[in-house]
Amino acid sequence: MSADAAQALKLITGSSRFEASAKKYTVAQAAADFVKAFWDPKVYRGDACRVYTPIGTPDFQLRITWRRAHSAPSGNPAQKFTVLKMGEETLAAADMAHVQFACKSGKLADPLGPAHIVIGVERWGMPKPPEGDIKALKNAYATVAHSFSLAMAKELRCEKNGGLPAKPVLIPA
Repeated sequence: MSADAAQALKLITGSSRFEASAKKYTVAQAAADFVKAFWDPKVYRGDACRVYTPIGTPDFQLRITWRRAHSAPSGNPAQKFTVLKMGEETLAAADMAHVQFACKSGKLADPLGPAHIVIGVERWGMPKPPEGDIKALKNAYATVAHSFSLAMAKELRCEKNGGLPAKPVLIPA
């Protein structure tokens, strides 16, 4: 995780310390799970990572997920989302963000074109309306989603890192 994403997690959760989640929650394992599921029509999504605040602090659970999309995005996003200029589509809200990118890789060889991957970051458990600076929260969720997406693109060896920039672009499209 990038230093920017670590700072963003602190803004989102209010903590700079986190509980360890299961060993299966790594970028490498998420990429391996995606590759394994790529040709399985029954599996199109999975957990990539979970972030918890320390025991004894207010309960907070953040989930980072992956899913396979069938094509490039189309249509208009819900009003709560801000569209950002990263990958095929990045949508940021005050309680979640999604980054979709196209991946051409020998690990995902598909004669029909690139794989379309969506990385989501969102608060789980007992959701409540976001509090505080909404723009800062949107940027924080987008930063965490970008960091994980870029790491996933690198792990999958996507050409040109799936079109993702080295740093998050938080300017609305």
